[in-house]
Amino acid sequence: MYEIPLTSPILTAGRAHFVRNSGYYLKSPFEKINSVVKLAKKKPILHADLIEGLRNDEYAAEYLSQIVRPAGIVSTRAGVIAKVKQNGLLAIQRLFLLDTNALEKSYPMFEKTKPDFIEVLPGIIPHMISEVYERTGIPICAGGLVRTAGDVERAIEAGAAAVTTSNRELWKHTGRDDRRMPASSPPATG
Repeated sequence: MYEIPLTSPILTAGRAHFVRNSGYYLKSPFEKINSVVKLAKKKPILHADLIEGLRNDEYAAEYLSQIVRPAGIVSTRAGVIAKVKQNGLLAIQRLFLLDTNALEKSYPMFEKTKPDFIEVLPGIIPHMISEVYERTGIPICAGGLVRTAGDVERAIEAGAAAVTTSNRELWKHTGRDDRRMPASSPPATG
């Protein structure tokens, strides 16, 4: 694994938004992915579940990993995360906090897939951010319904290593430190 220069505990999301110093977090139609990646000044993090025209499965993850070569891939699917990890890219597994049963079933999955990050959605429930981090030891991205600087601060204070938001005003807002960022990650320059 490789060192990523990280400058602040905020990660922004949405269409072609900056992701710390490491790249972009993108969702685009499949036919545009290669050209968008080539035009990007930084390596993107692709959201596999949201790429229009591409099935979200292990074959798609292999294609994206080998042909497109983003910095990383986001997905809810364990098989996709496993394939991304196998290819040495940053793997971000999404966790939707639907209910206790779904949450409890997620913990064994995280133990198996060992993603680099877990994106907890919605990211505005501080005690759940803390719990997921404490139970897994995996750095947390807090995302979904993050609307204010206070939401960002509460997520960081709860232990989130990063926060995702499509709110452009919050992209400039940074938290306090990088206390829960992994020491190493796949290369993110390009």
